[in-house]
Amino acid sequence: MRLIVTGASGLLGLNLSLSSLETHQVIGVDRSKLAGVPFELLNIDLLEKGSIEKIFDVANPDCLVHCAALADVDACEKDPLGSRRLNALLPGEIAAACASHSVPMLHISTDAVFDGTKDGLYLEDDVPNPLGVYASTKLEAEGNVLQADSSAIVARVNFFGWSLSGTRSLAEFFVNNLKAGKQVNGFTDVFFCPMFVGDLAKTLVSMLTKGLSGLYHVVGSEALSKYEFGQAIARQFGYDSELIQPTTLDRSGLLAQRSRNLRLSTNKLSTHLGQVVPGFSTGLTMFYTQFQQGYPQLLAGYQHVSPFLA
Repeated sequence: MRLIVTGASGLLGLNLSLSSLETHQVIGVDRSKLAGVPFELLNIDLLEKGSIEKIFDVANPDCLVHCAALADVDACEKDPLGSRRLNALLPGEIAAACASHSVPMLHISTDAVFDGTKDGLYLEDDVPNPLGVYASTKLEAEGNVLQADSSAIVARVNFFGWSLSGTRSLAEFFVNNLKAGKQVNGFTDVFFCPMFVGDLAKTLVSMLTKGLSGLYHVVGSEALSKYEFGQAIARQFGYDSELIQPTTLDRSGLLAQRSRNLRLSTNKLSTHLGQVVPGFSTGLTMFYTQFQQGYPQLLAGYQHVSPFLA
């Protein structure tokens, strides 16, 4: 199966592309951030006119996973128009192209579409209420994608893992700072369901292979606070857990609003896939194993270096 992955240099896009190589022919779409990767690469700016059709003409894909987005929530607050173009409008255009070419599409959304005020687990049919620009644009994208292609999959995710730059995930934030002996904060009042990116990649491919469609919560099966998340990483890596200071969201000083409760039910996903959704604990072990095996250094080696900076 020829699998197109947009945003191939992003945390999810890169890990998905690499983990799918054994079973699929992967074609990554990237704006010149990658070099030397073991999969086919199309250097295309998705926002340029005609770029989407070019992907289908050149790659002739069997399916497409759309990971490309502006995921920096504070950056989205500073550029709402640019964020909407990339995060909301582009996915609908790609979905329309997938529909016209009869190519199954899986679009990556976010758990942040909810405001976090519900007690208990959010279900797929709960009404979203995004708090900031990033979440608003991602919610708009969900509607645009499913309107353009009702057979598409929309996956609301939350994940952690190793990235190209080594600075893209909350897990990397804790590892980098704790390794350096730096004190960091951990929110005790923000709860989420993180999934290891390797588990997420396999789950997404399974959803495509199974021919699923519609909206799904694709997150880990365990909920914990971000403080507990940091503590677990410290224990796994053997770092000083006392460097993580418990704090609350009100004291963060962050630009964009964050939701306090992002506990999402994965019952629909588990039922339709016919398998148990991976939890955080086993994912953390795999995250640490990759660290021991030099996986972060492997990813760093795929960064494109401009000849003007070399």
